Amino acid sequence: MRWWKWLGLAGVAGVAATGVVIARAERRRRAYTPEEIRQRLRERVEEQDDRPGEDHTQG
Repeated sequence: MRWWKWLGLAGVAGVAATGVVIARAERRRRAYTPEEIRQRLRERVEEQDDRPGEDHTQG
């Protein structure tokens, strides 16, 4: 095969692999209940508030 065919096959394989990764991430994201999402967001906010020396005010 010529080099451009191999390059094309590698591109198709890369696109397919990217699609698999995105689909997995989406399934994982949708597996959370709304309450679990709220809890995780609250935990992240608490972590940010606990860090000293950072200004979290908007302005």
